[in-house]
Amino acid sequence: MSENAKPTKALLLLADGTVFEGRGIGAEGVTAGEIAFNTGMYGYQEIFTDPSYFGQLLVMATSHIGNYGVHDTEIESDSLKIAGLITKKFSDIFSRVSGKGTLQEYLQRDGVVGIADVDTRALVRHIREKGAMNAIIATDGTTLDTLKRQLKEVPSMEGLELSSKVTTSEIHKVEAENEICSVALLDLGTKKNIIRCLTDRGASVTVYPMHTPAHEIIAAKHDGILISNGPGDPAAMKNVIKTAATLIESGTPVFGICLGHQIIALSQGLATEKMFNGHRGVNHPVKNLINGKCEITSQNHGFVVSTESIAESEQVELTHTHLNDLSVAGLRLKNKPAFSVQYHPEASAGPHDGRYLFDEFITLIKEHKSA
Repeated sequence: MSENAKPTKALLLLADGTVFEGRGIGAEGVTAGEIAFNTGMYGYQEIFTDPSYFGQLLVMATSHIGNYGVHDTEIESDSLKIAGLITKKFSDIFSRVSGKGTLQEYLQRDGVVGIADVDTRALVRHIREKGAMNAIIATDGTTLDTLKRQLKEVPSMEGLELSSKVTTSEIHKVEAENEICSVALLDLGTKKNIIRCLTDRGASVTVYPMHTPAHEIIAAKHDGILISNGPGDPAAMKNVIKTAATLIESGTPVFGICLGHQIIALSQGLATEKMFNGHRGVNHPVKNLINGKCEITSQNHGFVVSTESIAESEQVELTHTHLNDLSVAGLRLKNKPAFSVQYHPEASAGPHDGRYLFDEFITLIKEHKSA
């Protein structure tokens, strides 16, 4: 904010009637969605451009946001994907030499409405106690009574299909420098770094829109298939679930990440469920049940595969578990070359604990090709 600019009063209204006041940041207007919080202390640009956040108002638990500006290379998609931003301290300037602009300019460019000077510690505690819910932000003077009426019209995240809002519009290929295999990526809202992790390992990646028929992908004779992350309720994606089932049945090695993990589970007759509060941050502990090692992982999801449904399945094996709540963090099929994880192995939250999963995927592809 410039020295002479007058702070714009902003309101945040939660579905349970709780109200927070602050100052407006980003674009001027009204925005609504499910409120969620991220516990990461850094990497806000990567977080805000993650397609998995589409339709959500994001609370950043760390106090200072915007202080290192934005950079062209620190993106996971071509635009901001959050529906709105909620912060404590918001910096209108940045101090990084390589920065390409302010976060305020970035938010305005993509029309993202936000609110700052909020007691985010109190807000996060409230969400933790009351659970995920819808909320609405106004920075344009809209009255509280009007916001209450508008908030009632906002659909629940449960039952909401959102991947179609962020999937690629056309098939395109990203070549690896020294190609050793070809991977089809079913784009449910993929992050750029997933593609980079594949091409770095010699896998050329062909990205397919989410509604691409399974037979079209199979006919292209790729060596492997990756089903990506993305937003929304996996149970609402009936056609994609059928597509995943057909792709797995083809016998081609399949790897699923986050939403892709949930879709694979649903395709095998398992169930998913809405979490009271999702997992969103860069320091979530996960145990690999195959080798006994623990990993520090990045996570971003509000739905999870039902533990009970895995226990009842004869074809699915639990491979990873979240150590905070013992929820499902990974699985593999016993009768097909397919596996998946709930977290983001491509994310670089400091440690690269999950990157081995891409190596295992390439190894699985090589073994399948030589069989």
